[in-house]
Amino acid sequence: MADNYSLLKRTLIGRPLSSAADEHTRLPKLLALPVFAADALASTAFASQEILAVLWPVAGAASIGYLVPLSLVVVGLLVIVVSSYFQTLHAYPSGGGSYIVSRENLGTNASLVAGASLMVDYILTVSVSIAAGVAAITSAVEPLRNQKVLVGIVLIALITLANLRGAKESGALFAPPTYAYIVLMTFTVAWGIYESAIGHVSPIHASATAGGTQAALTGVTLFLLLRAFSSGAVALSGVEAISNGIQAFRKPEPRNAAITLVWAATILGGLFAGIAVLAGRLHPVVSAQETILSQIAHRLYGGGPMYVLVQASTACILVLSANTAFADFPRLSSAIANDGFLPRQLGTRGDRLVLSNGILVLALVAGGLFAAFGGDTTALIPLFAVGLFMSFTLSQAGMVVHHHRLRQPGWPAKLAVNAVGTLATGGVTVVVMVSKFTEGAWIPTTLIPVIVVAFKLVRRHYRTVAEELAVQPDERVADVHLGVIVLVGDTVNQGVLRALAFAAALQCGLARAVNVAFDPAAADELRRQWAQHEIAIPLDVLDSPYRDLTRPLMRYIDEIDDLDPDDVLTIVVPEFVVHRWWEHLLHNQSALWLKIRLRFRPNTVVVSVPVTIARHLPGPRAGAAPR
Repeated sequence: MADNYSLLKRTLIGRPLSSAADEHTRLPKLLALPVFAADALASTAFASQEILAVLWPVAGAASIGYLVPLSLVVVGLLVIVVSSYFQTLHAYPSGGGSYIVSRENLGTNASLVAGASLMVDYILTVSVSIAAGVAAITSAVEPLRNQKVLVGIVLIALITLANLRGAKESGALFAPPTYAYIVLMTFTVAWGIYESAIGHVSPIHASATAGGTQAALTGVTLFLLLRAFSSGAVALSGVEAISNGIQAFRKPEPRNAAITLVWAATILGGLFAGIAVLAGRLHPVVSAQETILSQIAHRLYGGGPMYVLVQASTACILVLSANTAFADFPRLSSAIANDGFLPRQLGTRGDRLVLSNGILVLALVAGGLFAAFGGDTTALIPLFAVGLFMSFTLSQAGMVVHHHRLRQPGWPAKLAVNAVGTLATGGVTVVVMVSKFTEGAWIPTTLIPVIVVAFKLVRRHYRTVAEELAVQPDERVADVHLGVIVLVGDTVNQGVLRALAFAAALQCGLARAVNVAFDPAAADELRRQWAQHEIAIPLDVLDSPYRDLTRPLMRYIDEIDDLDPDDVLTIVVPEFVVHRWWEHLLHNQSALWLKIRLRFRPNTVVVSVPVTIARHLPGPRAGAAPR
């Protein structure tokens, strides 16, 4: 079975890589863009839709008039945030995510808030990206519209598998659809604006009459506009990813990361603004059945090959945008784990030099969240922006402190850039929390402090363990008196003899064998076999008329321990090892349950003495011990 598992793992994930191969897994800029910027680029496919989704119930078709101004405000915010992170890339060339920057400049508590915010953001990135991708797929493939959750879970599983194979492999896999989306969407925006300008394409939805428009506009309040803006601001998702993943770039890392960041921001800002302008000309409607991009592409290309290509590339980029979180969540959780605030397993690299445990944790949590919300993008969006902008704010505030503390050449101008970034993103954080609190923003707002408390509990556990295990300078190896108890089943078999031989080899002062007897006749037969094989180790038989294995055994061990409380008792358990998974079902696994019970007993060591059953035998021998 182990061989079959190993073969399956090698087939799906690939052969293990040596630590020396780490340099060869670094990403060139053309592969780094789809790995770290897919999330930011993909947001252009749904951010405009989310702005209209907020305004449409109140303003109807008149909502289109607000789309371009709100989108330009978001693009302005993007310029501020990217300028701020450009400073961060060069200040922290080993990786300058919000957690690291906050830890170095704002202290532990701020860094934990930043870390919790980013973790929530990355989990929601996967859920929202997959939900938007599924929406694009089901817009074009009607039979799948009732299978959104199943389609989304399958997509998460496929992206997880690709990331387990390694960053470079996933980048090479995701690059073609990412660049296809950029090219096709750029062409669609340019072609659509041109065609509508010369009158070759008419609006999808007739404009509201003047009176209707005026009536609709009276219902649009500042609060509603703030809600719409906060929905569109999710277009900035993924901007931080490049600063978190600097060490994944080829050398010189900061320069290559900075160039990639500029590329990503330029494409993101251009497409986001272009889609808003095009939507303003073609007047798509907000529909639960079809996205506005699908409506725009359908109006420009009909139902022909270009429409199919645009929808396919949109679906691909939306699904693959989850890869940004898969690239950064494991790095973030590894940094937090290395500081002792998360389980240490999250800091361990797997066979393919990726942080496999972090990838799997992200997939499980994000998949569960996606299923819980039924794959609804609009329902997930309000949860999304809180952690995103909170981490932005803490990162920029940390950079303000960094520049003021070091005062390197040109620091006043750099500090000013980050100060503006702090105020802008801090303001957006407040807007998001207030405007969308009742729609779901309360969940991350309350969840982030809970995660911070969990961080501290993990840290306290590790400190307690370290204090308990600490050794004083004058301490030496203590003398140990060893006692051995061998657990025996109803018959003397190869497993029993091997366990007894092991006990004899320990040369301890106390060595006994014990059997828990359900049947007096079986106990007598065991005593007869014991004498027949001339076994020197004494045998104690415990009667158990109520057929309970563990209680009599635990009482017996306690009585033996009372004879000399300083003894370290070694409980030897003979255990058969079978090869096929179904053969385990033929045994009641009493040895396993006994080991679990004994694991928490002080001064007790549990040793399994395995007896491997040959493959050519039809099954395990009778008389397994213990039962």
